[in-house]
Amino acid sequence: MAELLDEEQPPALQTLGRAWRASPELRQGLGITIGFALLSAAARLVLPILIQQAIDRGFQVDPVDVGFVTRATIAAGALIVVIYLLTTATYKRVIQTAENTLKATRVRTFAHIQRLSLADHTATKKGVLTARVTSDVETLAQFAQWGALAWVVNSALILGTLGVMTFYSWQLALLTIVVYLPLLPILRSVQGRQLRAYNDVRSKTAETIGRTSEAVSGAATIRAYGYQSEVGDRLEDANRALVSSQTNAHKFFSILAPTMDFFGGLATGAVVVVGILLGPDSLSAGEATAFLLLVTILVSPISQLGEVLDQTQTALAGWSKILEIFDTDIEVVEAVPGVEVGASAPEVVLDSVDFSYRTGGQVLHGVSFTIPAGTSVAVVGETGSGKTTVAKLLARLADPTNGTVRISGVDLREISETSRNSLIRMVPQDGFLFDTSLRENIRFGRPAATDAEIDVAISSLGLTDWIDTLSAGLDTPAGERGEAISVGERQLVALIRAELANSGLLILDEATSAVDPETEVRMAVALERLSEGRTTISIAHRLSTAERADLVIVMDSGRVVESGTHDALVAQNGIYAALHRDWVGNTTAS
Repeated sequence: MAELLDEEQPPALQTLGRAWRASPELRQGLGITIGFALLSAAARLVLPILIQQAIDRGFQVDPVDVGFVTRATIAAGALIVVIYLLTTATYKRVIQTAENTLKATRVRTFAHIQRLSLADHTATKKGVLTARVTSDVETLAQFAQWGALAWVVNSALILGTLGVMTFYSWQLALLTIVVYLPLLPILRSVQGRQLRAYNDVRSKTAETIGRTSEAVSGAATIRAYGYQSEVGDRLEDANRALVSSQTNAHKFFSILAPTMDFFGGLATGAVVVVGILLGPDSLSAGEATAFLLLVTILVSPISQLGEVLDQTQTALAGWSKILEIFDTDIEVVEAVPGVEVGASAPEVVLDSVDFSYRTGGQVLHGVSFTIPAGTSVAVVGETGSGKTTVAKLLARLADPTNGTVRISGVDLREISETSRNSLIRMVPQDGFLFDTSLRENIRFGRPAATDAEIDVAISSLGLTDWIDTLSAGLDTPAGERGEAISVGERQLVALIRAELANSGLLILDEATSAVDPETEVRMAVALERLSEGRTTISIAHRLSTAERADLVIVMDSGRVVESGTHDALVAQNGIYAALHRDWVGNTTAS
């Protein structure tokens, strides 16, 4: 996926076509909105005609036809009111459509990101994914609010104006077209460069968001190690690159706007000069006045198209980034309807499992093992041995590249999502909590659980005394990402959440890797109780977990190299024995 984000962007029309098809909200009621806008544009063209009639039939006669002038003035006033009402109605409809489009696009983008495998999330910077559902979607705002409609309305207004001008004088109409013709290659050249420039802006924005998020979330570590200057320099570099890319993108608009004004003034001057040369017999006073008004009207939509072109390039760059997300295949596809598997402790089998990340690099090679139902297993190995990847596959956060994971004899890919969510629970290494109370964080294990059921889950793990030490008990706020409580306490909440879920297969990913000794003792008791009657797979960093397990699986370089009980593996004097000796030595030394 990371590679996709750096690929060359598709042509503008291709991107626009795909975005149009992917945004049904943008098309909803569009015909009525365009109808209102076109009526408003048509009304604008009637005004010069009324002025021409008032001059030629009201003022150019002797005596002046006051009645006709009055009626023409009243008609013009009524027309102005109609233009106002139509423009207001159009704008309200456009705003509603824009907001619906932005909401739906953001939801669809977020939903697609959530469905991507954890392998994709691991391979992609978080700032990039955040930018897709925030700043990239926001780039669609101006285009959806006015840009899309402006292309239709201004194009129609240009054609309509040229049509009326041709009716008055085909010579002057042709002259006007000739004056504006050089704009076409200019616009074409600017369009391509703008799209590339704004695509660079979107990439730099994602990078800046990522750097900012990194600096904020790592504030404690940065201050503790005195990295403020280094991190500040990295953030400044990202911001400087963003400013440079935005300046480069906006320079095209700064060139385009005065270019439009130049051609507008040139067209007006050319019409006046040639009109004088043609003489009074070619146009009446009213027609000449109307024609000059039409030239002025023509300048406005052409200039607006220059502004809309800038908005469109920004939107296309953002849309292109969002479409790249949609182009990333969903690797974990849910089976429909899927096989239902009971929630009791299952047998787990990995059969010749390989796994590679999308960006390349095989991390598992033919991994095979069988875990009997109700067994407590520890998977151990050095950092990078592939043990955490095994946990991801067992929780179906990703699917094997080759081979099969079977739960109770059923391919994990064939088990229904509902059944899998009831059967399997994973306690991750970081013990992620949401910014709400501990009670509500625990309730994520089973949203329909009552307070009494939560109390039972806490009591069954022997953690009631710990809850009682908290100032607000279960109502204690966890804070953002659970940072209001300690790492060990976050893990305890995660264990209670898993107990409340009452799943048959429990996966513990380094659950005791970052806790203090007192919390570790409390956690060991909770883990022992949590494992009762379940198949438990612990991704173990501290080998005290392996000492208590029924079975130990040893991994090295993405392969299973040893398996057996703790005592048997120590006696075997192989890789596990060496790991255990190192761990005992480090524990004794500390």
